[in-house]
Amino acid sequence: MKFFIDTANLAQIQEAQDLGILDGVTTNPSLMAKEGIIGADAVKAHYAKICELVDGDVSAEVLSVDYEGMIAEGEELAKIHPNIVVKIPMTKDGVKALSYFSKKGIKTNCTLIFSAGQALLAAKAGATFVSPFLGRLDDISTDGLNLIDEIRTIYDNYGFETQILAASIRHSMHIIDCAKIGADVITSPLAPILSLLKHPLTDNGLAQFIKDSENLK
Repeated sequence: MKFFIDTANLAQIQEAQDLGILDGVTTNPSLMAKEGIIGADAVKAHYAKICELVDGDVSAEVLSVDYEGMIAEGEELAKIHPNIVVKIPMTKDGVKALSYFSKKGIKTNCTLIFSAGQALLAAKAGATFVSPFLGRLDDISTDGLNLIDEIRTIYDNYGFETQILAASIRHSMHIIDCAKIGADVITSPLAPILSLLKHPLTDNGLAQFIKDSENLK
């Protein structure tokens, strides 16, 4: 399973990269704004900085909601770096844009997926990734992990190459459960990824080893 980090913060991206487990980055306009990145030129420059840090896919989101705007924006984003993946919303025009970019050989990430039907359409249109938002489904008392499972079954049934990119990760168990189900990728803030490192028995065992090692000196 690939690990992407969901942030626009360069320090957090570098920290994940230094761990040696980072496969890519996803961002969105809200994450860019959180880092004070405002304006089209500033956003493009920031994507370029991210691509310099990470040798992997970097999702860059279009802001347009109409087909022509998505195409124009997506083509400009794809010029930034070969690792850019154009992030397209799950709408009628978005599906058309996915098909266009697929034929052009430009990688895409279909975002805001909340049903198996949406994921099926995105795969038929040639999306490289689909991003089901399991945490947001959990927030409204719907089983987000079940959606990942449904998409996995459908894709396996028909041999779709579209990768399931589990998004809206809230905690480390989301990551573990996605790995059990067979998500191809998770994208998460840094904290849930780092929490995978933690276990009280590891801490206790290490403390005991250090204590016992003092007697060997």
